[in-house]
Amino acid sequence: MPKNLTTQLLDWYAQNGREMPWRVKGGAHPNAYAVWISEIMLQQTTVATVVDYFIRWMKKFPDIKALANADLQEVLLAWQGLGYYTRARKIHECAKVLIEKYEGQIPNKRDDLLKLPGIGPYTASSICCFAFNQPETVVDGNVMRVIARLRGITKEITAPDIYPLAQELTSPTQGADYASAIMDLGATVCTPTNPKCAECPWVAACIAHKKGIQEQIPQIKKLTKKEKFGRLYLIQNDSGEYLIRKRPKQGLLANLWEFPWEEIPELSPKKLPHVVHVFTHFKLTLELVHAPQEKAEDFPNAIWVHPKDFKNYPFPTLIQKVIKKL
Repeated sequence: MPKNLTTQLLDWYAQNGREMPWRVKGGAHPNAYAVWISEIMLQQTTVATVVDYFIRWMKKFPDIKALANADLQEVLLAWQGLGYYTRARKIHECAKVLIEKYEGQIPNKRDDLLKLPGIGPYTASSICCFAFNQPETVVDGNVMRVIARLRGITKEITAPDIYPLAQELTSPTQGADYASAIMDLGATVCTPTNPKCAECPWVAACIAHKKGIQEQIPQIKKLTKKEKFGRLYLIQNDSGEYLIRKRPKQGLLANLWEFPWEEIPELSPKKLPHVVHVFTHFKLTLELVHAPQEKAEDFPNAIWVHPKDFKNYPFPTLIQKVIKKL
């Protein structure tokens, strides 16, 4: 049955697969650099959001050498709005390593890829698959949903639970097309709600469909996020400039710019204006306080910048939410 399902899916993909600027049909993508950049961008980010960023990125940094030679602040500015800025810093670091150790080429072996900054098991598998057509099994949220419904799995699951089931179906000769196909199936047909079962090439084999429980699947284990609170100071001088500071080179949002803020145990009972941002492991709520100019003395390393010049400073998504409230 698996081979038959694999063939059915590949046939469906040939007719219905999505067109994307980082994808080709019929084998490996000729530009492994494009695959790498797209895979990093797509982590924690939707395809619809990534498309424009990817196109602009490839124009600005057309190859690994251009990226490696760029200033980090330039890279962070190009990434601004995508969030999870560690990805951008690791991309920049990785490009330098690729120039120094791999003659500016992306290696085609999983073990070599795993040695590179910012490339974990999932991204290594994706690069091997999409850039080199290797039979790697790539499991994202779409794949988890498709396989869980196909097999009628009603218990809570994680990616490692799904991996061996997904591996059974992976094409040994058409790794790139198959991985694209199963992701597209999940994104366009086997959707989280209102799945289009009548259009699914696997509908006859789908246990969840037979039982009418497709919308109850999957049950994905989720981590409970901690909540943190902070107070952000909006300090403006007589020239209309705001006080901003650069974050440390290490840690959360490294090398990005922000309005000064400090962590607090709880929010003020006054219910001040605030912004909320969800990071990977915690949820942060910042209350916004307009502070007098004298408050700037508490932040000796900060600088004054006019709002018209904010475009020259890479701000994280969290701070962009604040800027919209100014």
